[in-house]
Amino acid sequence: MADISPGQVVGVDVGGTFTDLVELDPASGRVRLAKVPSTLDNQAFGVLNALTAAGCDLAALDLIVHGTTTTTNAVLERKLSRTGLITTAGFRDVLELGRRTRPQPYGMTGEFRPLIPRDLRLELPERMDATGAVVTPLDEAAVLAAGKQLIEAGCESVVVHFLHAYANPAHELRAAELLRSIWPNDHITLGHALLSESREFERGVTAAANAAVQPLLARYIRRLTEQLTAGGYHGDVLVMNGNGGMVSAARVAQEAAKTVMSGPASGVMAAAYTGRKAGQPNLITYDMGGTSTDVALIRNAEPAVSNEIEIEYAMPIHVPMVDVRTVGAGGGSIARVNPAGLLEVGPESAGASPGPICYGRGGTQPTISDANLLLGRLDPSKFAGGEGVSLDDVRAIFDTELGAPLGLDATQAAAAVIRIANTRMAGAIRMVSVSLGADPRDFALFAFGGAGPLHACALARELGIPRVMVPPRPGITNAIGCVVADLRHDFVRTLNTPLDTLEPAALHAVFAEQRAEGDRLIAAERIGIREVRHVYSVDMQFIGQTHLLRVPLERPDVDRETLQQLFEAAYFRRFRVQLDNIRANLVNANTSVIGTRAELDLSTLIDPAGRRATLAEAETDRRPVFFDDWTDTPVYWRDHLPAAFTLDGPAVIQQMDTTILIEPGNRAQGDADGNILIEIGAAP
Repeated sequence: MADISPGQVVGVDVGGTFTDLVELDPASGRVRLAKVPSTLDNQAFGVLNALTAAGCDLAALDLIVHGTTTTTNAVLERKLSRTGLITTAGFRDVLELGRRTRPQPYGMTGEFRPLIPRDLRLELPERMDATGAVVTPLDEAAVLAAGKQLIEAGCESVVVHFLHAYANPAHELRAAELLRSIWPNDHITLGHALLSESREFERGVTAAANAAVQPLLARYIRRLTEQLTAGGYHGDVLVMNGNGGMVSAARVAQEAAKTVMSGPASGVMAAAYTGRKAGQPNLITYDMGGTSTDVALIRNAEPAVSNEIEIEYAMPIHVPMVDVRTVGAGGGSIARVNPAGLLEVGPESAGASPGPICYGRGGTQPTISDANLLLGRLDPSKFAGGEGVSLDDVRAIFDTELGAPLGLDATQAAAAVIRIANTRMAGAIRMVSVSLGADPRDFALFAFGGAGPLHACALARELGIPRVMVPPRPGITNAIGCVVADLRHDFVRTLNTPLDTLEPAALHAVFAEQRAEGDRLIAAERIGIREVRHVYSVDMQFIGQTHLLRVPLERPDVDRETLQQLFEAAYFRRFRVQLDNIRANLVNANTSVIGTRAELDLSTLIDPAGRRATLAEAETDRRPVFFDDWTDTPVYWRDHLPAAFTLDGPAVIQQMDTTILIEPGNRAQGDADGNILIEIGAAP
């Protein structure tokens, strides 16, 4: 086993508004933090700016772990590389036909643009049947002709996606061999290699997404590593994947689609790590940033990972990802009165530039952050007055843009903005809990992001969640997730076999093959690990159903009856329906191979030397804060709070990266790791 001492490690996460960085030095206990504006045109500049702002010595660093939104933004904004598709004759329109659902449940509104336009989707003679038997041999001359046509059309990457390649990949493999002889780079994606499942639409979209972002990610990683090397860095760069694990920058672009949603995943991993150490293994994570809010469910310190996620309408990217749900409600979300006279909040955001009005960067539209400022929840001396924008300026815009059309004053309009935003975010939390059969009362709400701790107590009260947990550095939690995440590789293989005809030995062989491949990839990384864990599961359905249900397995050598029993139990937990007389179908076999890294001490994220002996010494101010009415409220600086304290609301706790709002009737306590636990309704 390699040396697992973590050395000096940096985690850096690029968000839609800010780039966050944390450097931990376990030997000295030193912590360096930075939060700088994201540079969306070239995220590498934001990363380098954060390293400079934190005062990091690149030559002294042992490891940099990076969470990026490069691929996520490219897919959502359709800023993609020109990509071609070569597919089985008669199936060029699979990516566009999809499941023929509608983007809106009512009315004929909305649109869908496939990742690859129709003129770049080419067909050729080839066909396997569902068992993998050859029906029509591969036309090799047609492969070369199609490749040349796509090159002439300016394609930078190509997808080979044949109908039944999951059953027999021979034709896809041979087509790749032929294309490599003429293609100008290595951006060739095979559908079966990334996702070996039977559904051609989902498999095709996943492969198309991978190919369309692969050149973008490869260029970005190359620029970043070159600039880091020029600055004196000689260690590895690991990149977060959407499954919550990491992979070396040297190979991350090969499976670029797996980095989609890596930013939100890193925050969930930090929550799982922090909650486990604090004795809070069951969490609902609530990450409210400047642009959006992400929520996820964690049971027994293990985040839910799914390969059934659709990141937007008709965009199923079926590689394993942490199951994160997103709504367009962040601190920069814009509030407006629509033509029907109703108040709307989001999903449009003021972003990093110009940002909310109170940032003083030219923003003129009211946002959630501005509403919190007017209600006294944010420090007026920090957000208004010193940047050419006064509190009166913000109030005047709320009066004009929202108050006048709604018949409210500025305070009432700001309170309405907060209520609507909270309603939207509560709906997202219900999506990952109640809608999946989980009772929110059995979980704690883990609040982070720059704006999450401002709204967490109100959301917990509305949803019946008994406790809120706020980590030491909520605004840079995603960067901390990069630091604590493990190496991870996930594998999926479609079997699509009724249990009555399943050969258990065949299933066991698939698990063994997946385990061996994962072990090989983990061993190839140059990162020390403590142990390698193997997690097995199957995706199943009742025969005749469409949707799948993930069934965890304690061990891979299971028999048919055990699989049937486990599936029925999982089905009952999810739907509260018992169907004893219907046999199940095993669709996918899944294996996760996880290389566990050395643990880090996160208690040093708040410097012990800065703490005061009493709460009174940590109090910095008092100001009126609006709850149901204006209330005189003490303000504390978090870095000065005693290590162990008890505090009854109302209170405001400020720190470098966020503001925590404790409502009247709540009680907050600190723990040994620097977390704050808030009991909802516990105060007398």
